[in-house]
Amino acid sequence: MRITDYELFEVPPRWLFLRVETSDGRVGWGEPVVEGRARTVRAAVEELMDTYLLGSDPDPIEDHWQTMYRGGFYRGGPVLMSAIAGIDQALWDLKGQAFDAPIYELLGGRARDRVRVYQWIGGDRPADVGRAASAKVEEGFTALKMNATSELRRVDTPAAVAAAAERLRAVREAVGPEVDVGVDFHGRVSKPMAKRLASALEPHEPFFIEEPVLPEHTDALPAIAAHTSIPIATGERMYSRWDFKEVFEQGVVDVIQPDLSHAGGITEVKKIAAMAEAYDVAMAPHCPLGPIALAACVQVDACSPNVLIQEQSLDIHYNEGGDVLDYLADPSVFAYEGGYVRLPDGPGLGIEIDEAYVRDRAGTVDWHNPVWRHDDGSVAEW
Repeated sequence: MRITDYELFEVPPRWLFLRVETSDGRVGWGEPVVEGRARTVRAAVEELMDTYLLGSDPDPIEDHWQTMYRGGFYRGGPVLMSAIAGIDQALWDLKGQAFDAPIYELLGGRARDRVRVYQWIGGDRPADVGRAASAKVEEGFTALKMNATSELRRVDTPAAVAAAAERLRAVREAVGPEVDVGVDFHGRVSKPMAKRLASALEPHEPFFIEEPVLPEHTDALPAIAAHTSIPIATGERMYSRWDFKEVFEQGVVDVIQPDLSHAGGITEVKKIAAMAEAYDVAMAPHCPLGPIALAACVQVDACSPNVLIQEQSLDIHYNEGGDVLDYLADPSVFAYEGGYVRLPDGPGLGIEIDEAYVRDRAGTVDWHNPVWRHDDGSVAEW
């Protein structure tokens, strides 16, 4: 059996799908993308597939992963690791089909019967979040996440801090103490502002504060942790176990958030999860992406005992022109019941992609994140 062909599809709202075909007619799917850099990742996938994978046996996934990663002198980073991630997902999808089993059964079997999920509220510049929170809780979600702020200056005003605290207070008042509310700093916040915001938010008991500083400032996390009892989450912009090693050794991060489409795929994130477990760190995979990425997340969630909760992008503010369920032949696989999603029992990723719909929607997707600027014209973190 050999890999005989592959295709890439850019589809709305901002996703890139990979289709890999084998000589016995099986088809595996992956989702290799960096949001806003789909064309760049596409080129990386083509290079890896043409150089290493076409004509090869798809089964030795670990060897393929090592070859794609270590076969190049320059390693890591969002583009290469996202390309590897999508290919890895497709190879695991093929492997599961070969054994007629979900991927999690090939990774040791279930550690749970279902996976808790959270729902986004608000947008990039969060507003009216109390009403949105109530609506999502009425739909059955027991956990929510929201952005803390829009752009912030390096040292901003008391009013900016108070506004963020007021938004969280409104959500907490709307949903009560039984609902978890994560607050995403989104890397928009400098070290001094992160400390001030954490102190201001703490009375409203957020589930966690996410990415309180940019990953290049990971050395600041111990100082921030010393100012708050709120659990700290980070990791969506870390791409391998080596990137996560520093935060584990610091001992101050409580929840890691690797992305199955950025951090090397199923093969690598399963290893990251095991490392986290050894440090008593929970995992909540990042996934504001499409159905293939989410399916990959659920497979790892199923067999990783330290998974806390799963992000998913249904109705997220980015999803204009397409949403998670649109590309599935059977959307019920992601039916959320009481704030949970059940484990899929189908082979491989456990989803069936509506290939005709993918082909109909495929084209050039020119999505790029906005460039924000401060009042003085300087670039602000988005």
